[in-house]
Amino acid sequence: MAGGPGDDPELPAGRPSGLIGKEIAGYRVEGEIGRGGMAVVYRALDLRLDRTVALKLLAPELARNDTFRKRFAHESRVAASIDHPHIVPVFEAGETEGVLYIAMRYVAGQDLVALLDREGPLPPVKAGRIAVQVASALDAAHAHDLVHRDVKPGNILVAEGTDRDHPEHVYLTDFGLTKKSLSLTGFTTVGEFVGTLDYVAPEQISGKPVDGRCDVYSLACVVFETLVGAPPFRRDTDWAVLWAQQYDPPPPLSEVRPGLPDAADAVFAKALAKSPEERYGTCLEFVAALRAALTGGGAGPDVPRGPEPLGPPRDPPSWARPVFRVL
Repeated sequence: MAGGPGDDPELPAGRPSGLIGKEIAGYRVEGEIGRGGMAVVYRALDLRLDRTVALKLLAPELARNDTFRKRFAHESRVAASIDHPHIVPVFEAGETEGVLYIAMRYVAGQDLVALLDREGPLPPVKAGRIAVQVASALDAAHAHDLVHRDVKPGNILVAEGTDRDHPEHVYLTDFGLTKKSLSLTGFTTVGEFVGTLDYVAPEQISGKPVDGRCDVYSLACVVFETLVGAPPFRRDTDWAVLWAQQYDPPPPLSEVRPGLPDAADAVFAKALAKSPEERYGTCLEFVAALRAALTGGGAGPDVPRGPEPLGPPRDPPSWARPVFRVL
């Protein structure tokens, strides 16, 4: 799987339909991966390079908006320029026959939603491994002035890792190339916001300007869910969730999942602060503080540590001793 389509209202049934087996901009469509209100993502074959890609087709009305098309072209170029191991690479973006499209790497794996459905709350070490990879991707995007705005389990892909020390390789996808532009081109109305209720930052709900700290908030909601099995502000209605995101303090992690250290409560309280100025400045700063709290002040087993202090040289091994003379 790769490239989430977003959570906008449903496209009219079948509106882009009947595309399986057809060629679009040099890609042969092979199957549907996901569908949202403003895009459909397909598995497709790149006929020029004979590789499988994730092909995201945007709703036709978006191509008819000149402002959106210009922003789409600019943001696609920025996203494609980010070379990061935990961001799904963008191979190509363009327009064909009145439809905007993005071709991305096809990631064989599952999203974090499926992983949590199958395994439930994750061990802190595994949750930390996933969190640090997503945090690294977000900070890299922020360095290029890209804010994701919709960090959620469905946009986090978990593929097979390289070895026993790195059992998962995590990708962040769907950088809101459409979402940011939609909010500026009339496709969202007053009172609407870009994001997903369980993970959206308070400033997004109120329509205030956002920066990378809104992604810190959303990432904290996701990491909280990986540890306890549910996001921090689970309520009975959407309105109650919106209210809680803006005004309710997060529940202490140590109470929701007994056995986790109390020090983690303060980390989430800061990451989920209602005011961006009171949060961590970067996603990696949040994850580092959380992992230190969960490990009793250590950096965690898979965080690089400094070199061990030098001591006296060891005796040479027995097979080498004839070479050395004791002075």
